[in-house]
Amino acid sequence: MEETDLAKPPLSDGRDPEEPPMQTPPGNPLVVSHTLPELLGKDTVQVELIPEKKGLFLKHVEYEVSSKRFKCSVYRRYNDFVVFHETLLQKFPYRMVPSLPPKRMLGADREFIEARRRALKRFINLVARHPPFSEDVLLKLFLSFSGSDVQNKLKELVQGVGDEFMICKFATQAKDFLPADIQLQFAASRELIRNIYNSFYKLRDRAERIATRAVDNAADLLIFGKELSALGSDTTPLPSWAALNSSAWGNLKQALKGLSVEFALLADKAVQQGKQEENDVVEKLNLFLDLLQSYKDLCERHEKGVLHKHQRALHKYSLMKRQMMSAAVQNKEPETVEQLESRIVAQENAILTMELRNYFSLYCLHQETQLIHIYLPVTSHILGAFVNSQIQGHKEMSKVWNELKPKLNCLFVGSGNVPTSSFAP
Repeated sequence: MEETDLAKPPLSDGRDPEEPPMQTPPGNPLVVSHTLPELLGKDTVQVELIPEKKGLFLKHVEYEVSSKRFKCSVYRRYNDFVVFHETLLQKFPYRMVPSLPPKRMLGADREFIEARRRALKRFINLVARHPPFSEDVLLKLFLSFSGSDVQNKLKELVQGVGDEFMICKFATQAKDFLPADIQLQFAASRELIRNIYNSFYKLRDRAERIATRAVDNAADLLIFGKELSALGSDTTPLPSWAALNSSAWGNLKQALKGLSVEFALLADKAVQQGKQEENDVVEKLNLFLDLLQSYKDLCERHEKGVLHKHQRALHKYSLMKRQMMSAAVQNKEPETVEQLESRIVAQENAILTMELRNYFSLYCLHQETQLIHIYLPVTSHILGAFVNSQIQGHKEMSKVWNELKPKLNCLFVGSGNVPTSSFAP
C-alpha cells in the first residue's frame, strides 16, 4: 500500500526512548474501542531501499524507515527487523505478531528485493497500528533509535522484564472478563477468519493477474505500434506491376509511421493502470492477508503452546498424585513422602499459573479477534480502489483511442473513400 512519500527529516539523536505508562481503557478492559480510522491514523511508516553497499562477498541491502508519528528516519537492515520481530514475540506471545518475509537467498534478483521491501513495509505498519505494540517502548526504539547497536538495545529492553502476562495488571483477572462460552466463540471465530482468509487469498491472486495483464497489455501495445512503424519505414522497392497503386502505398507508409506515438502512449497508460492496481489493490489485499495470517499463527501458538503445556502439567500432576498414594500405601520413609508433597505443591502452583496464562491467552485472543473485525471494513477501501483504478484507466485509454481514430483517415488519402463497413473474411 504505497502512500505519499514523507519529507525526510533528520535522523534522531539516538537517545533511548522511555517506556510510557500503561493506560487502561475505561469500562471493560476486554473491549477494544478503536475504530479503523483511528488504527490507520496511529502511524504511517515508509520503508525505502537505499543504494546497496558492496561488502567483501555480498551486497548488503539497507532500508530507510521513516515514521510519520515519530517524525524521524532511521536505517535498518533485514536482521534488525528479525531481532525486532523476535523481541515482539518474546514480550507479546499472545498477540498477533505479523510474520517477516523470508531471508534473502543467494542470487536474489531485484524482483525479490522489491517484494521483500513491500512485505517489510506491511509488517512495520501493522505493528505500528496495533494498540499494545504502538504504545510499547520496543516500537519506539525501532523507529527512532539511530545508533548502530539497535539489535542489542532491543534485546536489553526485554531482558528480565517478562512477557505481557507478567506486566499486565489484568492478567490474573482475565477469566472474570471472559464470556462463559469463550471456547465456543474461539472455535467459531477461528473458522470464520479461516474462511475469510481463503476468500481474500483468491481475491489477491485474481487482482495480481489483472494487474499483470495490464502490464502485459502495455507490452503488446508497444510492440504493435513498433510493428506499424516498421511497416511504414519499409524501404523495399515497389514492383513495376504495382505501380498503379504506388501513391496509395506511399501515403499508407507515411501515415503508419506516426501511429507508433499513439500506441506508445496507450502502452504507458496501461503500465500506469497496472502499477496503480498493484499499489492500491494488491498491496492492500496483501496487508489484510498478513493480518489474517498473523491471527491464524496466534491460534496455533495458543493451541500448541499454552494449552499443550497446561495439559502436560495436568498429566504430570496426575502421575505425582498416584505416586503419593502409592507411597502412602507402602508406608515409605517420611522424607520420601515429604519430597513428593513438596513436588505436588510446586506442580499445583505451576498448573495454577498455566491456567491463568491460558485464560489470559484467551483474553488476548478475544481482543485480537475484535481487531480483525475492526479491520474488515478495509474491504470497501480495497473495492473502491479497484473500481477507481478501472474507471481512471479505461477513461484515460479511451481518450487516447478516440484521439487516434481520426488519424486513421490519413491511411485512406487518395483511395477515393474511407471504408464505413466492416472488413469481414
